[in-house]
Amino acid sequence: MSSHPPRIALAVGDPAGIGPEVIARLLATLQRRPRAKVTLIGNHDALARGAEAARVALPAASEWLDILEWPGRHAVFEPGLAGPANGRFILESLRLGVRLVAEGRADALCFGPLNKGAMRQGGMQEHDEMRWFAKLLDHTGPCGELNVLDPLWTARVTSHIPLNDVSSRLSREGVADAIRMLAEALRAAGTAAPRIGVCGLNPHNGDNGNYGSEETDIIEPGIRLAGARGFPAQGPFPADTIFLRARDGLLDGIVTMYHDQGQIATKLLGFEVGVTVEGGLPFPITTPAHGTAYDIVGKGVAKSTAMTNAFDLACRMVQSRQAALS
Repeated sequence: MSSHPPRIALAVGDPAGIGPEVIARLLATLQRRPRAKVTLIGNHDALARGAEAARVALPAASEWLDILEWPGRHAVFEPGLAGPANGRFILESLRLGVRLVAEGRADALCFGPLNKGAMRQGGMQEHDEMRWFAKLLDHTGPCGELNVLDPLWTARVTSHIPLNDVSSRLSREGVADAIRMLAEALRAAGTAAPRIGVCGLNPHNGDNGNYGSEETDIIEPGIRLAGARGFPAQGPFPADTIFLRARDGLLDGIVTMYHDQGQIATKLLGFEVGVTVEGGLPFPITTPAHGTAYDIVGKGVAKSTAMTNAFDLACRMVQSRQAALS
């Protein structure tokens, strides 16, 4: 595989949210220092409003920026509202991004914040965009959302399900798959030997079975299974202390058992800088970990740090993959 500057399909996300504003800020930064070739899957009206709110000028098409012409580019959406129209726009823009990668015109997909409610109104049948991507790509292997707060990455064994279903949905295979997925993503981002810790489920790690047995019955065997497959991990550790190990630089990644077990910690540590990676899929897909923030659309206060981090991580993962294949 020949080395070339990363080629990123960049989708605006929800045109009714803050995506256009943070994308406009990102493009203004890239215009000053291009570090990738970008194909922009955007919406003219929303980006113009986003640029005005951000007080930046939108760059014109150039050697580093290709602006994709498609029907959604010329539509008009009401800011701050979730509905079928912007949901359909989101889904079609993501399909286009995937197609660009499949056709060899891009190496990775990066997109602005999405609104799951709008996406469901627009036709998405899956629980979330992760499962939607997997279906679109006919991907049947392990996959799941990874949250990145450099240098810490987190993965989940279960994700968007009711809390009272978590225990019944845990399995040794699921724990091992989450460890593998996280290890492979960390390696793809340049960490050769990732140090991964695994959360327990119950208070005080089950307290030797007094508060539950998932740790000994499921999680520990899952860790051993992952190790036997070449993906070592430590734990399980109590969920209320494992992030202290990461804070002290002892872990590169943490596998949690359910959605909020990791999300609360990472969003507290860096809500405005975190990135979500659609882990386990055939190519890098990244997005800011925050949402569409309808309440601040057009106010010019949306911060683009997470968007920039998502873009930079997509570039880094492409470069790491190129180095591995060279």
